Amino acid sequence: MEFSDMSKVEEKYDGDQIQVLEGLEAVRKRPGMYIGSTGPRGLHHLVYEIVDNAIDEALAGFCDMIEVKILPGNIIYVSDNGRGIPVGIQQKTGLPAVTVVFTILHAGGKFGGGSYKVSGGLHGVGASVVNALSQWLEVEVVSEGRLYYQKFERGKEICPLTDKGEVTDGRKSGTVVRFQADPEIFKDTTEYEFETLETRLREQAFLNAGIRIRITDERNPEEGVIESEFHYEGGIKSFVEFLNEKRAAEPIHDGVIHFMTTAADNNSTAEVAMQYTESYSELILSFANNIHTTDGGTHEDGLKRALTRVMNDYAKKYNILKENDKNLSGEDVREGLTCVISVKVKDAQFEGQTKARLGNTEISQLTSSLVHDKLSTYLEENPSEARAIFDKAMAASRAREAARKARDLARRKTALESSTLPGKLADCISKNIEETEIYIVEGDSAGGSAKGGRDRQFQAILPLWGKMLNVEKARLDRVYGNEKLMPVVTAVGCGLGEDFDLSKLRYGKIIIMADADVDGAHIRTLLLTFFFRYMRPLVDTGRIYLAQPPLFRVSKGKRHEYAFSDEERDAFIEQMGSGCEVQRYKGLGEMDSEQLWETTMNPETRTMLRVEVSDAVKADERITVLMGDKVEPRRIFIEKNALYANLDL
Repeated sequence: MEFSDMSKVEEKYDGDQIQVLEGLEAVRKRPGMYIGSTGPRGLHHLVYEIVDNAIDEALAGFCDMIEVKILPGNIIYVSDNGRGIPVGIQQKTGLPAVTVVFTILHAGGKFGGGSYKVSGGLHGVGASVVNALSQWLEVEVVSEGRLYYQKFERGKEICPLTDKGEVTDGRKSGTVVRFQADPEIFKDTTEYEFETLETRLREQAFLNAGIRIRITDERNPEEGVIESEFHYEGGIKSFVEFLNEKRAAEPIHDGVIHFMTTAADNNSTAEVAMQYTESYSELILSFANNIHTTDGGTHEDGLKRALTRVMNDYAKKYNILKENDKNLSGEDVREGLTCVISVKVKDAQFEGQTKARLGNTEISQLTSSLVHDKLSTYLEENPSEARAIFDKAMAASRAREAARKARDLARRKTALESSTLPGKLADCISKNIEETEIYIVEGDSAGGSAKGGRDRQFQAILPLWGKMLNVEKARLDRVYGNEKLMPVVTAVGCGLGEDFDLSKLRYGKIIIMADADVDGAHIRTLLLTFFFRYMRPLVDTGRIYLAQPPLFRVSKGKRHEYAFSDEERDAFIEQMGSGCEVQRYKGLGEMDSEQLWETTMNPETRTMLRVEVSDAVKADERITVLMGDKVEPRRIFIEKNALYANLDL
């Protein structure tokens, strides 16, 4: 652990360090308030909360090994070799501290101010919330050579904390928690995804240099145990290298730039690792007390502000920017950047229940000063690396200026036209985005059917033809004026890139409707890449949908059914008996207006997929690999996943 003398806290850690703030009554009634959802994301969050408690022991300097197991029946096992949860009596409640931690909301060593200098977890409610939402939970604590045990069911203790006697397996200290998620709460699924847990635990190992984390999946013993172990002495430097390797992003300079600092009051640290690549997109991951702050915050703001200032100061000092040149923008200096920033804060202030954004104002200055001082020195001492970075930024700046001119030209052109909307757009009557939707349709033929079959009150149709620009291989300047993409931008109404304004959205749903074949899949992917890179808030707010047209029409006499898979087709044939007619739709254009409305556009009968990003880092990686310039990573990915056809974005 590399966190100065913050890494060890000398105050005692016993029952009286556990402070009680309130009860546990509401958790089972409103689980979403505490874990975000009762779907797969919330299910996996249970594991994160118990692991976070072990990570807090590591942050305090008392734990270097964490083990997670997925056992048959989707039972979760988490062990650590920390000090063990205190087993002494907590004076305010008269209960053992272990019992308090698992049965009373907002009870934990994090609230005392002495046991943990910094901590993660969900507002200190982790253990009790996991207990409340589990069918059963068992905890074992090894303390002073003795083993203590307690079991709970749906948050209530069914036996008191029991001294099981002397430890016989060699353990000196630590905590083991076993639990099974309650199917009464998690009605969709109680099945854990190994890869999801593996990704989170790998991330924690990167963020806590030196800690060892092992995860095993023992649910299918006949197929063998799946195991991964993570241990990175390089910490977030290794994290940046890993991200670039996974994204197939080629670095433009040797080595990862890395620096860290500790605040004067010793209550916070900041650490930054960064490397520039040939990519046109940036990837900045920020963390506070090991929590991924997906919406950034003061630490990320300080980083970006200092990065822009340092780059412009250096460019002017060495005449890279001439006297009359405009400054490089933040977007210019971050193009192709892969960066991880991690701060550890004694009293972290998060915005929102899910801790998506850090709010500590003092951290902005800490990270800004760190980046300004250390990056300035790095650029001075490494002129060849600096040159490569500035060549990249200057190329981005020129492209941005070209994009501005193209954008201004497009604005002037539309201002002179009688209508600013694309000529092929068949708009809807309603202006209420809560009910309006636009279908982006592949081909004029399908567009004609869609126009004929739509409900003009709330459905707009925009036909596109041919394959559009792959924006993963192009800068923004090539998007403006592109005859395939600009009609989409104009129709949606929000602009794109740094000019994007969600308040100007013209339609509540943006529906991609393409043929159910390889070409159609390619067009969907190109459009999704465009939305993800340049109109990202549309994805984040759940505005993007994929239409699901049928593959077959099975008919006999006056009866007809639409099938969306080979299996469904075969089932209809079996139901109707011999003499069925089967029509295979090779494209949307083969359906008449009535059929397209009935199968794909009628809100009462259609099926659509809403595009969501459950893991932004994984989505970025998938898009870079599949849509970028590198052929070999794409080949490897396709060979590995072709059988499953599931990109899991």
